[in-house]
Amino acid sequence: MQKIVTNIWYDGDGEEAVDFYLSLFPDAKVTGTIPYVEDAHGTPGKVMVVNFEIAGQAFTAINGDDSAKHDHAMSLLINCDDQAEVDRLWDAILAKGGREIECGWIADKWGVNWQVWPSEADRYLGGPDKEAAVRATQAMYKMKKIDLQAIKDAYEGK
Repeated sequence: MQKIVTNIWYDGDGEEAVDFYLSLFPDAKVTGTIPYVEDAHGTPGKVMVVNFEIAGQAFTAINGDDSAKHDHAMSLLINCDDQAEVDRLWDAILAKGGREIECGWIADKWGVNWQVWPSEADRYLGGPDKEAAVRATQAMYKMKKIDLQAIKDAYEGK
């Protein structure tokens, strides 16, 4: 069992959110559910908790109420293999009611914040040439969805 699990609060639609997340990641799966019982804060028999995994990482979705709000101070970082994966995930989240933020951040329709990030960008933002890294970082600051080629071009002074 994973020692620390990310627990995400939803306004009664956690199952819909989990179904959407399962559609984004081929290795995602539900690992269990827990129903509300008598004298709980929900309807007995309805799903209270959905436990699920993405890329071997455990998460819990709780069907709560509208008392908790998400913000980008806490986000889920997706390390993408390439621009095609960035584009696929970004577009899917946006198409399902997501909202673009900036610098690779996007909020899904439930308000959960994600960073959709091409892992290769780290080598330009943290590269050994400090002036080039500044150019790459400044280019990234102007983006909503990350454009890896534009970051690389900025690093290389193109």
